[in-house]
Amino acid sequence: MKLIIMSKVIQQIGTVYLTDELVKSWIGEVRKVAYRVEDVVDKYSYHLLQLEEEGFLKKFFVKGTHYAIVFSEIADEVAEIEEEIQQVIQMKDQWLQPSQLVPHPEQLAEIERQRSQDSFPEFVKDEDLVGIEENRKLLTGWIYSEEQASMVITVSGMGGLGKSTLVTNIYEREKVNFPVHAWIVVSQVYTVESLLRKLLWKIGHMQPPVPREIDKMDVHDLKEEIKRKLQNRKCLIVLDDVWEQEVYFKIHDAFQTLHGSRIIITTRKDHVGAIASFDHHLELQPLCGPDAFELFCRRAFHNKKDHKCPEELKEIAGEIVKRCQGLPLAIVTVGSLLSSRPQINIWNQTYNQLRSELSTNDHVRAILNLSYHDLSGDLRNCFLYCSLFPEDYPMSREALVRLWVAEGFVLSKEKNTPEEVAEGNLMELIHRNMLEVVDYDELGRVSTCKMHDIMRDLALCVAKEEKFGSANDYGELIQVDQKVRRLSLCGWNVKAAAKFKFPCLRTLVAQGIISFSPDMVSSIMSQSNYLTVLELQDSEITEVPAFIGNLFNLRYIGLRRTKVKSLPESIEKLLNLHTLDIKQTQIEKLPRGIVKVKKLRHLLADRFADEKQTEFRYFIGVEAPKGLLNLEELQTLETVQASKDLPEQLKKLMQLRSLWIDNVSGADCDNLFATLSTMPLLSSLLISARDVNETLCLQALAPEFPKLHRLIVRGRWAAETLEYPIFCNHGKHLKYLALSWCQLGEDPLGVLAPHVPNLTYLSMNRVSSASTLVLSAGCFPHLKTLVLKKMPNVEQLEIGHGALPCIQGLYIMSLAQLDKVPQGIESLLSLKKLWLLYLHAEFRTQWLTNGMHQKMQHVPEIRV
Repeated sequence: MKLIIMSKVIQQIGTVYLTDELVKSWIGEVRKVAYRVEDVVDKYSYHLLQLEEEGFLKKFFVKGTHYAIVFSEIADEVAEIEEEIQQVIQMKDQWLQPSQLVPHPEQLAEIERQRSQDSFPEFVKDEDLVGIEENRKLLTGWIYSEEQASMVITVSGMGGLGKSTLVTNIYEREKVNFPVHAWIVVSQVYTVESLLRKLLWKIGHMQPPVPREIDKMDVHDLKEEIKRKLQNRKCLIVLDDVWEQEVYFKIHDAFQTLHGSRIIITTRKDHVGAIASFDHHLELQPLCGPDAFELFCRRAFHNKKDHKCPEELKEIAGEIVKRCQGLPLAIVTVGSLLSSRPQINIWNQTYNQLRSELSTNDHVRAILNLSYHDLSGDLRNCFLYCSLFPEDYPMSREALVRLWVAEGFVLSKEKNTPEEVAEGNLMELIHRNMLEVVDYDELGRVSTCKMHDIMRDLALCVAKEEKFGSANDYGELIQVDQKVRRLSLCGWNVKAAAKFKFPCLRTLVAQGIISFSPDMVSSIMSQSNYLTVLELQDSEITEVPAFIGNLFNLRYIGLRRTKVKSLPESIEKLLNLHTLDIKQTQIEKLPRGIVKVKKLRHLLADRFADEKQTEFRYFIGVEAPKGLLNLEELQTLETVQASKDLPEQLKKLMQLRSLWIDNVSGADCDNLFATLSTMPLLSSLLISARDVNETLCLQALAPEFPKLHRLIVRGRWAAETLEYPIFCNHGKHLKYLALSWCQLGEDPLGVLAPHVPNLTYLSMNRVSSASTLVLSAGCFPHLKTLVLKKMPNVEQLEIGHGALPCIQGLYIMSLAQLDKVPQGIESLLSLKKLWLLYLHAEFRTQWLTNGMHQKMQHVPEIRV
């Protein structure tokens, strides 16, 4: 109980908010004890489970003495921990004053806010205003629009982007044109009365007098007085740094009915930005390269004419600016730091230690800390976890969700699975602008995301202080605390036969280890009895040691794209395993005992038979193990080979969301598809035929539930397939459709379009067709991505007026006979990516002759 109370105090404080070294040291000691408790609990749970599984004779006669010794040792450890807890309490009472612990989050938020605003006046000097002209014009246009009603304008983005800087500049310029104006800074912890009182006080000085009884007025009286003073007057009100929607909704009726009034809100959270209509919401982006460099030079060379960068510093200055990734806060901070240090060796030194310079700078740290401090405990864990991946690494939504579940950061809530709760956490971090979206999937969900480098540096610094984890270069590994809980070794290139011991390690992320001693990872694993996550994706590992079965706590194994050829039989002992990812390895067969791992939720297993993907079966699934039906918690099964008894086994796996089946023959279709049709949660399905000549009959695929939205079919279709239930009845539910090696007649796009009106993604690979493909007017009204690949007969593509109104990505590749520019392509105004690659030799000439680069200037990315 004492440890629980101390843990809650720590969660309230967070070491990143404290400057007192004594307090930090005390919190460090509490964390050590808490982690030791976690280890002992896991050890006890493991041996208790082993004891329950032993037979009567073995339990009491053969291994009785062994278990007596083990549980006696655990009891001794518990006694030691109780002593340590008592010592920690005595340390607090002896060395720390109550005021040092800063127990209230409100005080912490205000401390950080004060630190972040100490430099605020300096930060908005005119010389810092670079690259804002376009946004300034946009916001000014909204302020002076002809709309007579009161208008809300929102500006959102991550901390440090310059939201307040931009709005301050506009406010100072335009406030003279509004009889009443007020700037209100909203703290994370606020009261409606205090906000209204601030507002009334400020407008009271412009429309005197300020009511004498202002301190005694309640919410209703304050609102009525504000309405009275603002009556028939235009006002400009800024609510700066708003964290929750309710801030606005609780006070907006005080000025909502004012004609021509403008309320501007700045926020780090997208859901607050959504208070304004879509066409009055500005999502601030990082500065582009030239603007970022100019801002840096204005700070670094403020005392030079035209702020010109000396020739000898241009290269290193460019690298420093690039490292700041367009974040004005970081650019101004580093520029100011270097302004009095013109020596190139100091600039090189600063660049090499830029991460620590920024993460320890009070102003940078304080502004970003506000975002971190506002997170709940589980969100903090999820946020810090993202820092374990390399810079600019595109993190898959599905992988993050599985990792967070394995780590125990999320639990099920009411009817939501842990995976669904984790997905909600991911979206929350994105809405708070602490993670950046890279791309979306067919349902509009985040597909991949990344962490801004500066945000990652903060997270790494916090993770180290809070003993959460560490991401290290090889040279730094020898300095790592042996009691580290999570360790990231991504991208190493190590040939030394090094051995390390991390007895408390819970997570090892070693993605993309290019070269290393075969013994290195094994040595880490052999000494890490409590390992929970082992992620070795893209590394050079070739063998999984048999002792992996002793890692009873292991919940996640990631071996994707490694050279591993087999898994040891000891895998069957990993009774807590949730995820096994062996996609694109050389593993042909699963261990027989895998069916004993009944908590397994995600099994991803296939191998590349042809990495160039020229053959029909370029990837091959694993054989379904006997007893697959025991894995009733499976949500993901990718990829399994079809067999006669597979349909019967699948009938027990009703939790499946994603299922990939390979090697399907015509004889398998009826039973297999009838079973799949009854799966209530199935949302993603891949069906791949045995070979290119095998005909797939989809007649029995008639989903009884609407969840199935992603369908991938590889192989020849039976006649009249589009008249079968999967398209005729269920087609309206499909969002993602990928077809390979099939035939739909001479006009595949035309015959398909009416059956799948809600598609957002369509891919056709090696689909037979006539020489002219036609996208008729109004077809595929919701399609965002279209891929046409290796269709040998296509010589011409016609795009009708009004076709593909929402298209964002058009990828036309390896159409060897396509020698003409697609007719009507310039009408695709929503297009963001256009790839026209590996086409007829004359195509590029036609493209240039027709001046298509000029006609397609609205498309940001074009590859021809």
